[in-house]
Amino acid sequence: MARAHASSSSHPSYGSISEQQDAQVGLHRGLSARQVQMIAIAGTIGTGLFLGTGRSLAQGGPASMLICYSIVGFIVYVTLLLLGEMATQYPVAGSFNAYTTRFFSPSYGFALAWNYWFNDAVSVASDLTAAQLVLQYWTPWSPWVISLLFWLFLVTVNAAHVKAYGELEYWLSSLKVFTVILFIIVGIFVNVGLNTEHRFIGVSNWQIPGAPFVGGFGGFARVFVTASFAFGGTESLGITAGETKNPSKNMPRVVKLVFWRIMIFYVLSILIIGLNVPWDYPNLSNRSTTTSPFTIVLQLAGSTVAASFMNTVILTSVLSAGNHALFAGTRVLYGLSVTSPPQAPKIFSWTTRKGVPIPALLLTSSISALCFGTSFIGSGVLWGWLQNIVGVSNQIAWLSIGLSSWRFRKAWVKQGRSLHDLKFSASWTRGWGPPFVVVAVSTLILIQGWSSVIPKFSLIDFVSFYVELPVMLIMFFAWLYLKSPSSSSQSSHSHSKSTIIRNDADASQPLLPQQGVINTDLIPHRKHWYSDLVDVDNVDLSRDEYVDEEDDILDDEERTKRVSGRLGVLWAVYYWVL
Repeated sequence: MARAHASSSSHPSYGSISEQQDAQVGLHRGLSARQVQMIAIAGTIGTGLFLGTGRSLAQGGPASMLICYSIVGFIVYVTLLLLGEMATQYPVAGSFNAYTTRFFSPSYGFALAWNYWFNDAVSVASDLTAAQLVLQYWTPWSPWVISLLFWLFLVTVNAAHVKAYGELEYWLSSLKVFTVILFIIVGIFVNVGLNTEHRFIGVSNWQIPGAPFVGGFGGFARVFVTASFAFGGTESLGITAGETKNPSKNMPRVVKLVFWRIMIFYVLSILIIGLNVPWDYPNLSNRSTTTSPFTIVLQLAGSTVAASFMNTVILTSVLSAGNHALFAGTRVLYGLSVTSPPQAPKIFSWTTRKGVPIPALLLTSSISALCFGTSFIGSGVLWGWLQNIVGVSNQIAWLSIGLSSWRFRKAWVKQGRSLHDLKFSASWTRGWGPPFVVVAVSTLILIQGWSSVIPKFSLIDFVSFYVELPVMLIMFFAWLYLKSPSSSSQSSHSHSKSTIIRNDADASQPLLPQQGVINTDLIPHRKHWYSDLVDVDNVDLSRDEYVDEEDDILDDEERTKRVSGRLGVLWAVYYWVL
């Protein structure tokens, strides 16, 4: 192993790309375009879709689920465009956490980055807990043993080269995409009469008592957090920017195509689930278990073999989502350690020769021990709490992307640079995109905990919905205080009363008390209020801008030659699919 120690000089602000590559330390650009696209899909088509939809249906009903997932999906799509704009221009480690620190506020960026790291670490625990729920379909035997084995598998994969991680995610995600398409086709047949009861289901499950809106407005609002949990992960494609080949071209391709695929999968899947599965289906979601609606639909088709196959796919999807969360959390922690000034201990910038930050990986994976608490409080309950926490964390990340983009665009224009000069720009979102994301996500965060207050206050549910907010505030003000100029200056001048000021010309002479005086004007006085909001007029917009390398140019030429050749149409389809 090689010690890739990242000092502040070698990693200015989340790492200088050119210096990392020249020295062959830090992260490596080993992810191809097809892997990055599938990684983005893998982070969203997983636990939230296969299991979270069961909880959403039970709590809010089919109409609430369809409406909430569609609203959150559109918000995330706009957010993804804004993130892609910045990630293409500055493909650095840390992604939106780095952009928040750079363009909005270092203190807020510090709080956000640690919050998102915790989000990813908890996501791993959530996915391992979900694995226990899936395994209950076959056997109740020692679920924590299975979690331990899965945990060891995920850590081993992430300790290998990033290419190994990318290839595993590519094939697992391909399996998920195939399965969702198969589910949609089977679900349509089940709905029109090819089911065990040989009856036309249609919209009858929307007309049973309690449906289509279960629990009124409280149930409707509650679905927002499960939808946010399900869509969480799309923003982490920006985290892969620091390890993506030819980011100037591949990041825009990913942003433009991948989310439409996810929207199609989600909207159609949720519609099929709401039509075929009644919201009060036994054991759909309770204290001890959660049943996947995907498995239920295949059971309705009359095939226990197909249902077992679906459950197997769901299990691999859960592992894929946990693998993705562990990768993203590790990279966030690494990004914190290489920023200037460092926001995490330098030990987390240590990498192997293959570019794997092992200390960051070990700390992130250690949080997964939460999944072993299922033995005491029940897998269903723990998974529900973790889902709430991760869902709110995702929303905070989207809010922060909106804030960062707002300030980034303002700085770009105020410093005389044209928006047309951006490597990638979502032109149709100009003027309204960032404020829309900020307002919409803020509204989601506030209203989704409605059911924990009305009609009856539930302390545990309330905490799971909102505990992230005070933690963020505490971390924000702590960093703001510690890094404020007056705090730093007062610390450095704490010994001023015993210090004598003298001229350099007298440095060779013995220092006598009467030769100097204490310059009290040099000691700053703490202000009642200090803000570290980034000055858009002076923020450096050229640092870390990606410059295409020779391999990038060759890659573009090869792609252009293929698409414009005799088999151009086939190559175009190939690139779109892969």
